[in-house]
Amino acid sequence: MNGKLLEGKVALVTGSGRGVGRGIALDLAAAGARVVVNDIGASTTGEGADLGPAQQVVEEIRAAGGHAVADTHSVADWDEAHAMVQTAIDAFGRIDIVINNAGILRDTIFHKMTREEFEAVINVNLNGPFYVSRAAAPHFKAQNGGNYVHITSSSGLIGNFGQANYAAAKLGVAALSKSIAMDMQRFNVRSNAVAPWAWTRMVNTIPAETEEQKKRVEGLMKLIPERIAPFVTALSSDAAAGVTGQIFGVRNNEIYLFSQSRPIRTAHTSDGWTPESVIERVFPMFENDFYPLHRSGDVFTWDPV
Repeated sequence: MNGKLLEGKVALVTGSGRGVGRGIALDLAAAGARVVVNDIGASTTGEGADLGPAQQVVEEIRAAGGHAVADTHSVADWDEAHAMVQTAIDAFGRIDIVINNAGILRDTIFHKMTREEFEAVINVNLNGPFYVSRAAAPHFKAQNGGNYVHITSSSGLIGNFGQANYAAAKLGVAALSKSIAMDMQRFNVRSNAVAPWAWTRMVNTIPAETEEQKKRVEGLMKLIPERIAPFVTALSSDAAAGVTGQIFGVRNNEIYLFSQSRPIRTAHTSDGWTPESVIERVFPMFENDFYPLHRSGDVFTWDPV
């Protein structure tokens, strides 16, 4: 079944020269999709450029009998995002699937984070998915169909230390995905977000100086980036036609469906609230349901399987 699952489809995968994106590109191609492998070949902080990684994945796909072309445009630029979608049109005549995977890290504790460190991550990790998705939207609308998969992160959905820029972008991606799902539903277009757990170049930048950090990194090294791909391929297929507006997670052999924000407690008064009555009644009433300052690792405490 896998060989025909995406037959006739054309997919664009951003940041697919390495890691999670590479695994997704290879798996989509194995399922029959023709793939635009987009990657500027930059460092984990977004610096430098190397045409090699994207072309190498293209060659892997072609060697396996698939069809692919390389693209080195940047997701962080409106015009270049449109150019990479045009690459799909020029090479394969259409576009059906957009996987917004490209990302960078600039980890810094909040009170030391510079404007440049914040904006650089937002530009790639949040503006990028908007630019690329927006560039594909007219094509999806015209053909009455299309599928977006946006890579989010538990850093945004739950939280992590020293990642205010990355967390803000990745939680924004989840909201962007939901909005696209609602706005484009009438055109038979789906949009979902997936949080991957995987040992990649970006994860490799996490400090491992204290015993706690070393233990965390040892656990992360067990996470295989290629394990994300089968779920993304399934989600990109017509067999998932009823799945949209959702947030998923994939961690080796585990797949999660994430909750989305809903009220969990309510306080009401017929007399209207004053600051004093809020302090006296509301905070004590809600206190047992306050969320602790958990990091992702505090929630996902078990070893990956």
